[in-house]
Amino acid sequence: MPIIIFDGVCNFCNRTVNIILKHDKDNYFQFAPSQSNVANEIMQQFSLEEKAIASVILIDNEKVYTKTDAVIQIATQLSGWPKLFRFLKFIPKSIRDFGYDLIANNRYSLFGKKPSCMIPEPSIRDRFLQ
Repeated sequence: MPIIIFDGVCNFCNRTVNIILKHDKDNYFQFAPSQSNVANEIMQQFSLEEKAIASVILIDNEKVYTKTDAVIQIATQLSGWPKLFRFLKFIPKSIRDFGYDLIANNRYSLFGKKPSCMIPEPSIRDRFLQ
């Protein structure tokens, strides 16, 4: 099952996870906050640098996607309006990742930060790896 690693204390990232959960009708994805032991193990397993934590990371079939590549891959599995993000693939990677980095590097000042990772509701807890 594909795993999305996200910043568990970032308000924007948590809102994004909630959108994915709502539009992931087949329960395709599992989630791991980057602050968790599971995420750290996965990051080591795939030799991902610490700076990759500033990016959403998708692990799917032993392949690693980061930044907008991850967004595009995730969007292909979703229903509704989030599926439109797959069309980012038509924008050159350097341009779309530049925009991604602008938001990612300023995500706390733009959207705020929680003191700790969110605790998933019991109905979705099995989709979160700890």
